[in-house]
Amino acid sequence: MIFDATDATFESDVVERSRELPVVVDFWAAWCGPCRALTPVLEQSVGARDGLVALAKVDTDANPRVSTEFGIQSIPSVKAFRDGEVVAEFMGAQPAAAVERFLDALVPSEADALVEVGGEPELRRALELEPGRADAAVPLARMLAARGEREAALEVLAGVPGSFAADGLAARLRLEDEQELRAAFASLDAGAVQDGLDTLIGAIGSTQDSDRRDDLRRSVVGVLDELGVEHPVARDSRRRLASALY
Repeated sequence: MIFDATDATFESDVVERSRELPVVVDFWAAWCGPCRALTPVLEQSVGARDGLVALAKVDTDANPRVSTEFGIQSIPSVKAFRDGEVVAEFMGAQPAAAVERFLDALVPSEADALVEVGGEPELRRALELEPGRADAAVPLARMLAARGEREAALEVLAGVPGSFAADGLAARLRLEDEQELRAAFASLDAGAVQDGLDTLIGAIGSTQDSDRRDDLRRSVVGVLDELGVEHPVARDSRRRLASALY
């Protein structure tokens, strides 16, 4: 979808439309040589995305109000709108590869859509397309673990580097058969997060096994990551975790 936008139509054609799909705005002018180089690249890249993103072209000479409103001082200038707000932008003519990357960040990938669906086949396919996605691997591993396929779940999680959620779930799977910790994980599952964390953190100080200690730490950090930094339980538990470790 490629169209011209004006001072009169910008609100409806760009701002409101961006609540349904991303809209990229190309601010240009007829006298601008770099604009003539960039616009065809934008048109081709947007057209290739088959309606997933729109391109609005604004002649800055003919539409001074909207150009002023968005602080256009140099052209070409490109701004991307989503949900009524500017979410990304760049200035100057860019090579096709840079434009592709800019648009890729705006338009959900096939893997994004599959993760949104969230079924087991979709999550497996998302990991085939984009290996290492924690948002696909973690829910898939939970499904596998729930039906008793622990080793398969651990294998899925092993392919996710640098994820607190994946590391925490893998650690839990290695620990949850321990009689001492079953109540902790049951508390977490029941929503009694404070009780579950108290037990896990307490176990850290009582173990001499470095591997077990590290898994306890990972399992706690995974829960804290899910709670978020502002959660009151998370703030207090972080302090107690640090004391238990150091």
